[in-house]
Amino acid sequence: MIDPVSEPISIEAVQAIPLLVSNMEKVIRGKRKQIEYVITCLLAGGHILMEDNPGTGKTVLARTLAQCISGAREGEHVVFKRIQFTPDLLPMDLIGTHIFDDNNKEFVFKKGPLFCNILLADEINRASPKVQSALLEAMAEQQITVGDTTLKLEQLFFSIATQNPIEMEGTYPLPAAQLDRFYMKIFFGYVDEETEMNIYREYVSIARNLVELQQVLSMQDILSLQAQAGEVFLHDEIVRAVSNIVRHTREHQDISLGASTRSGIAFLKCLRAYALVQGRTYVIEDDVKDIARVVLEHRLIYRNKEGKQKALEGIIIKEADRLAKLKLYA
Repeated sequence: MIDPVSEPISIEAVQAIPLLVSNMEKVIRGKRKQIEYVITCLLAGGHILMEDNPGTGKTVLARTLAQCISGAREGEHVVFKRIQFTPDLLPMDLIGTHIFDDNNKEFVFKKGPLFCNILLADEINRASPKVQSALLEAMAEQQITVGDTTLKLEQLFFSIATQNPIEMEGTYPLPAAQLDRFYMKIFFGYVDEETEMNIYREYVSIARNLVELQQVLSMQDILSLQAQAGEVFLHDEIVRAVSNIVRHTREHQDISLGASTRSGIAFLKCLRAYALVQGRTYVIEDDVKDIARVVLEHRLIYRNKEGKQKALEGIIIKEADRLAKLKLYA
């Protein structure tokens, strides 16, 4: 077990993140912002949900991130597991089950794929809600309870879930409690025309890059970055802005279910990690505007389609304008 890291922010930490981003861009083309969001969630100690049509690169991004993280010392090897969610999946397929050991004449627990460092929950909304809920304890408390026994997960546990748009056939909407466990929900989207042309020209070399991708960070590096993200300076007015946005989602006439206190804490953690990803040791006003939607929107339930399009955006703009007038770092 790796000891927890507690140390001030170092120049090496800030320089390591662009190295990770550029390494991932050798495979994931034209998606720098999405890469930054994924790394932000990783450093914030959360989990991320990616939604889009099949074939846009969501699964490849998860594999690319896993391959970029390695450990040189024994016991630090990053374990990557992929679970393909299907309608016939059972909770024991994720958690594990007891099997009979014929030699010792007793039942022993065989761990499932949730016992890893980086988990890809692929097409999570194709499985039933019962299976989706099997992830709740792992994501929220970093542990799994089997009968009377509680098993701790690894110190580094990061899940990347992908889902198809809920309008597609054979999908189950994720329950609100499950959605609230994801620090961010992002839409992958298609690349622009020029990037897509380059992908078509270079798809052979891109596939080779994924196989030959250099591992640039160790598990210890990631744990250190997570600890140092918590040291990023957060102005009290930015904390107030987060509080205002969260509270206003509960009061808006077009929102029937507003953001929870847990979502506000996740927002603050993501702000600190996002600032570090941007190469800063302090959060600025624009960071709030940059990540507010991807942190909060999936946690809200709207009364109508028009509210979904305008309600949260109006709340964010109003608070961003208030922060801009304060000129915190002028």
